[in-house]
Amino acid sequence: MFQIKRKVGKIEILLEAKKIGEDYLLALTGGEEHVGAVAVGLFEEKSQRASSSVITMPGHREEYLALEGARQVSKATKKTSVFVVGIHKDNISPEEIRDVVSAAGEMVESFIAFYEEEEEDMAGQDRDLK
Repeated sequence: MFQIKRKVGKIEILLEAKKIGEDYLLALTGGEEHVGAVAVGLFEEKSQRASSSVITMPGHREEYLALEGARQVSKATKKTSVFVVGIHKDNISPEEIRDVVSAAGEMVESFIAFYEEEEEDMAGQDRDLK
């Protein structure tokens, strides 16, 4: 389980990730938590490319965070990912939105770095066992 929190202006955002079998489930929430958008990221072995698709709840604007987060995680892990995003703050300014989007991107990068470190540790353990 991975978890990271960031205070961005007057809002705290949280990224949680859980491994489900070989795949990943991530939730990015903040302010008044909810489900605003859900994306699925896929990795295709043959082309070595990742893609993602998103469903956005009516009236919500989290599709970019979910879509890009799912694609980045699947590209890095070469696994399927499900990325749920729900962040809400009343009267949020355009500057605050930019700050939240930037922080969210950094948090996804932190998860990917965590994943890569875990993979490196596992590979080292495999070598030690041989």
